Amino acid sequence: MGVVNVTPDSFSDGGLWFDSEAAVNHGLRLAAQGADIVDVGGESTRPGAERPPVDEELRRVVPVIQELTGAGVTVSVDTMRAEVAEQALNAGAHLVNDVSGGLADPELLRVVADAGVPIILMHWRAHARHMQEHTEYADVVADVIAELLPRVDAAVAAGVAPERIVIDPGLGFAKTWQHNWTILARLAEIVGTGHPVLVAASRKTFLGELLADPVSGERRAPAGRDAATAALSTTIALDRAWCVRVHDVPASLDAVRVAARLGMER
Repeated sequence: MGVVNVTPDSFSDGGLWFDSEAAVNHGLRLAAQGADIVDVGGESTRPGAERPPVDEELRRVVPVIQELTGAGVTVSVDTMRAEVAEQALNAGAHLVNDVSGGLADPELLRVVADAGVPIILMHWRAHARHMQEHTEYADVVADVIAELLPRVDAAVAAGVAPERIVIDPGLGFAKTWQHNWTILARLAEIVGTGHPVLVAASRKTFLGELLADPVSGERRAPAGRDAATAALSTTIALDRAWCVRVHDVPASLDAVRVAARLGMER
């Protein structure tokens, strides 16, 4: 899954694809590079981010989705709002990626059920402005699973077919850096729930901290985290996750191919 942030303030590439034409061209490039899905979002979820009005989110994503799907690209819409999901699906989106797991707007699950499309449900505890106030876990992996499975049940209760539900452990969302590493080290436990798993580790701050300059201590900038992201894509694929969500497609595509080949030997 390749990322198109149609936002002025996303942590990794905020502003680069804010213009609709630039966003469409970037999405087409990601697809040409091998992305199976292009994920289009109009709301930054970096820590502390403010939510845009719904009309602004619609203005950002709907034209981009129309252009990309018209060109034959498989598109997911990254939104927590039922109205945005509905209009994005009407514009041609094929699935919904809800980082709130259906908690921010419970009507979104009904929209997805009515459309008969897949949904990605991420582990979530609060909106970006407050999410890092909610990082207490007894066992982060067990707690994430325990909080995700009821979201699956809620989606099924709303009418979403169980086979159309993907889960995401939500790296960086109400998680410390150590939590992220623990989840990645024990990802097989989450895959073991039997649900397809999406992992979005690309360019995240915990990688910037790991790769900090040894002299100055300055955190590695997001664009310099792609090699580490690809390394994680290998381990994620070896743990048999369904998909990795990344900013740089070619390196992670190669990583997944390596993991697939290794998997043939196991």
